[in-house]
Amino acid sequence: MKIKIKNHLLIILCVILFLTFLDNTIVSVVLSNVQSTLDAGVQDLQWVVDAYMLVFAVFMLSGGTLGDIFGRKKIMMGGVALFTLGSIGAALSPSSGFLIASRAIMGLGAAASEPGTLSMIRHIYTDRRERSRALGVWAAVSGMALAFGPIIGGVIIGFSNWRGVFVFSAIFGAIALVAGIFTLPENSDPTGRKLDISGLIFWAVALATVIFALIFGENAGYGMWWIALLFGLSLISVIIFIFVERSKKDPVLPLSFFNKIQFSIANLVAFSANFGIFAVFFFVALYLQLIANFSGYQIAVAFISMTAAIVISAVFSGRWNAIHKTIWLMVSGCLLSGIGILILESVISPNVGTATLAWALSISGIGFGMCLVTMTSSVLNIVPIERSGMAASTVNTFRELGGVFGVAILGAIVNSHLTTKLIDQLKTFGLPSNFQSFVIYAITHGGNTPKGLSVTPAELASHGNIISKVTKAAYQAFSSGLAISLDIASSLLLLTGLICVVMYLWRNHRFSDIKIKI
Repeated sequence: MKIKIKNHLLIILCVILFLTFLDNTIVSVVLSNVQSTLDAGVQDLQWVVDAYMLVFAVFMLSGGTLGDIFGRKKIMMGGVALFTLGSIGAALSPSSGFLIASRAIMGLGAAASEPGTLSMIRHIYTDRRERSRALGVWAAVSGMALAFGPIIGGVIIGFSNWRGVFVFSAIFGAIALVAGIFTLPENSDPTGRKLDISGLIFWAVALATVIFALIFGENAGYGMWWIALLFGLSLISVIIFIFVERSKKDPVLPLSFFNKIQFSIANLVAFSANFGIFAVFFFVALYLQLIANFSGYQIAVAFISMTAAIVISAVFSGRWNAIHKTIWLMVSGCLLSGIGILILESVISPNVGTATLAWALSISGIGFGMCLVTMTSSVLNIVPIERSGMAASTVNTFRELGGVFGVAILGAIVNSHLTTKLIDQLKTFGLPSNFQSFVIYAITHGGNTPKGLSVTPAELASHGNIISKVTKAAYQAFSSGLAISLDIASSLLLLTGLICVVMYLWRNHRFSDIKIKI
């Protein structure tokens, strides 16, 4: 196959890859608009983000197996079609529940199409040197897609509304679908491959139950019996999943890969990096919209610096990776992104300027760029080429899990501070109970008023001074929750960097007989 044709095919594969990862973050800057338009609460906004990533993470590994068995082009194009249909449904959503369901369909389409992008590269580029360059492009695009999400979303929301984001996804999904159908070759490797149904079921139950518990526990209370039951079910499912996977010849998640320290480190970094990325893209973006009154264009401008930092850092990290040990690049990335988030926390305020925000975001962006490229190239360098698809999909699964848990855990903290502290303040102000419910709902639902609960204009006018105090208290509660969330994200990244160093030194000095090059 001629180089020119191969490169054209690579472009199509990268467009599909870009779209699937872009939709992780593109919604972060339109959440405020979704909240006010669809009367959505903070919990609904978490599901708008997590529904996509959770389904993506659950089914991504199985998507690769289905492509091997039934044909990679068939599964990939079917996934792109499903992603496009989900985007159309999201754009037309009449309610937050419909939007969440559409996002889940998009996630299922992404899970079917993403693994095939890497598997196709292995068959299109038969020469090892050409394949290595193509894999480098693939890794860079997967990282850049996350970074470009807030910028593209910010530009769209600047002249349209949140529905425009999904129209954008639908249009480019349709273009990728047509281009892929007419140009991509079909290939498969069904021999010896079998879909691990039992592993998939326990994997799905383990992830779904813990995320449901984390998000619904915000309002129901984590002491509720059914929340505890969900956490217990998740733990039991994880234990059964591990035992099941150990007995499978073709498991949904190759646990044997984790015997290699470099593979384990890369997945830990993948989880922590995305946890930190979504702390910034989800919560900082929401803060800028609700508290700092940033427009879509202003958010796009602010995040340009972070995107540029991620892209530039990724490019140079790819080059440095060839001459330096990957472990030290990943460690440096974790430490720098963690420090950058701490700096961001120190400068963010209701009156923060775009320039101040930009330089703070760029520091963490440099660290994230180092992590995103090196963690993928790290695992591709230590597994046989025929297992590279599974290895890279595993890393991407842990990336998705980092985002899922980041939004769920940190969202619980922000929502808890916003409601609990606000209720305490309202009681201190001596507001009537109906007015307390009115205020809580309005604050957490983008200014909308609850159905069946009314407050007359006369009551609003009589409490004008208190309303000003309540607004200020709400802003302080949100800021407090955001600060704690950023502290947790930063601490996780710094701790991950430290763990990576300890694991590396522990292996080299105490287990020098293990021949793994890091």
